[in-house]
Amino acid sequence: MDYLARARTVIGIEIEGLQRMAARMDMRLVVAVKILQNTLETRGKIVVVGVGKSGNIGHKIAATLNSSGATAVVMDSQNALHGDLGLLSDGDAVLAFSYSGETRELLDLLPFIKRYDVKLIALTGSQGSTLAHYSDVTLDTSVEREACPLNLAPTSSSTAMLVMGDVLAMVLLESRGFTEADFARYHPGGSLGRALLTRVSDIMRADAELPTVAEEGNVFAALDAMNRARAGACLILKSDGKLAGIFTHGDFARSFRSDPLLGEKPVAQLMTRHPVTVQADALAVEVLKTIGENRIDDIVVLDTEGKPVGLIDTQDLARLKIV
Repeated sequence: MDYLARARTVIGIEIEGLQRMAARMDMRLVVAVKILQNTLETRGKIVVVGVGKSGNIGHKIAATLNSSGATAVVMDSQNALHGDLGLLSDGDAVLAFSYSGETRELLDLLPFIKRYDVKLIALTGSQGSTLAHYSDVTLDTSVEREACPLNLAPTSSSTAMLVMGDVLAMVLLESRGFTEADFARYHPGGSLGRALLTRVSDIMRADAELPTVAEEGNVFAALDAMNRARAGACLILKSDGKLAGIFTHGDFARSFRSDPLLGEKPVAQLMTRHPVTVQADALAVEVLKTIGENRIDDIVVLDTEGKPVGLIDTQDLARLKIV
């Protein structure tokens, strides 16, 4: 058996299922997103139900919704008939996950759900199922075949259901105008939380730790400023305090190879003019994005008047556990 070939076959089958699902997507998705958006705007919540692997996927989608500010709860289909139905309120929206649309535990619950003033959105692979019949909107997650060689174990079908749930969550997020600042409110822990909640001004090198030299200074002066501040770059300033450019250890190393007497030369001849900058009141996550896009190690921080007030080194981000 060629294990790698089989692995690629599994991936290919699942990709094919997703491509087919994307091709047949229609206005029902739009209706579903608008139902969810209206539910949240009117202070309702999203109630997720499902059994077995579909239930596991429902848990993941509920977590994704919550992380993006869309209040969601998971209701156990069996326990709902013994008191947990109290989770449901008029004005809520129900997301029901069942590939066959005929899962007995879920079907037993549907008549009681419909007693409430709620909208029911089904994610199912069977458009003619009982679940689809009860639903206000049905999203088609059917696949032609499973990635299982016996065509039995839920693989392509569970992937399709997971992706459809992610589609709902992400389109809903964008339609609500959810921003990085909003995202930060729900992710205070870990490196992601630190990056989203921390401001540039909180982590930049400033004052005595900020190496600067006048535009008229030479390379030796810039190196001395960097050494004193233990930094890998120095800001070059104009006479009015505005930024003229930046000079880095990398600039020195590259030029020193061809000119051993480099130190006495004006630093302005070797500095990088118009370096990449970021505002002091920006979120640290913007620094991560900017550094990654420009492939640089140092970024200059400016105040609202455009004057340099700080410097951020990629090593600072690692030290503060923001990357």
